[in-house]
Amino acid sequence: MRQIIDFFVRNKNFILFLSLFSFSLILIFSNSRYHSSLVLNSTNSITGNIYETTSSISSYFKLKNENESLNLENKFLKKIIYNYPSTSDDSLKYEVFNSKVIKNSYSLNNNYLTINAGNIDSISEDMGVVSNKGIIGVTDRISKNYSRVISILNTKLNLNAKLKKSNHFGVLNWNGISNSTIQLMDLPKQTQINIGDTIITGGNSFIFPEGILIGNVLSYKLDDTQNYIEAEISLFNDMTSIKNVYVIKNNHLAELKKLNE
Repeated sequence: MRQIIDFFVRNKNFILFLSLFSFSLILIFSNSRYHSSLVLNSTNSITGNIYETTSSISSYFKLKNENESLNLENKFLKKIIYNYPSTSDDSLKYEVFNSKVIKNSYSLNNNYLTINAGNIDSISEDMGVVSNKGIIGVTDRISKNYSRVISILNTKLNLNAKLKKSNHFGVLNWNGISNSTIQLMDLPKQTQINIGDTIITGGNSFIFPEGILIGNVLSYKLDDTQNYIEAEISLFNDMTSIKNVYVIKNNHLAELKKLNE
């Protein structure tokens, strides 16, 4: 108690000043509309900033749920597109599954991705993997919870592809040089092709439906035989930054394979 009394005695002048200053402010703001408005505006500004910051933090933590919702919606839409004009679930040729890339290589000659979906998620070998921007690769090894995907940036992978504006087909195969481009080979010489033309999946494989985006024509030339066109294709996908993907299951795959044995 003695220490408290000594504190007030030592600081009596400062305490008196602070008391008078506070009383003066109360008188000013209570009798002046201008100053009252100034305080109110400052308080509203501070409160607004607090609410805005709180809202931003809340939105950040909701992003995961929003992304999951968008992925489910995209999955549903892709299923409709790949199976058009089929409307009955019993007649659907393709199923679509969501997944995420947990490992990705793109600087080797033969690159692979790992996705967090496996046998338990109905994934099996020879399923197409795509993103919202185009094809990613084909599943080749499956475990209970994970799958390995042969990337389109793999010199051993050949895929059927065509010009969007015509039915001229070729073979898509990577030359191992740039991770942003891929090569389309064996296009017939008479193909009407131009720089900027869109390349899509051809629909002649058992893996991908027709019409999935691949990229745009950067350049083209006749090959050494002078009978076919070789085209350089700029990929729509940035293969160095892949996260959300969709796995496509062809429900008729076993039947088609057996027929072609």
